[in-house]
Amino acid sequence: MEKLLRARFSPLDFVLLDESGRHSGHGGARPEGETHYRLAMVSAAFEGLSRVARQRLVYQALQGEFGAGLHALSLELRAPGETQG
Repeated sequence: MEKLLRARFSPLDFVLLDESGRHSGHGGARPEGETHYRLAMVSAAFEGLSRVARQRLVYQALQGEFGAGLHALSLELRAPGETQG
């Protein structure tokens, strides 16, 4: 997933955390993990796009991952120069 996102968005900043262990027993969780992630990414690809449009780009890029067991993805997506928040 990281390789795919880095190739697609050429991020300036990138943090991808597997939080599957925190969701044990929740819907979509699997014992082997890799179902729940948190992504923070800064990319020029997000310039001028709304929060929803940015999310759509990421979900589109990860469509195959969702089909293979990814259940939940928390997103913080920013363009260069935007402050965290």
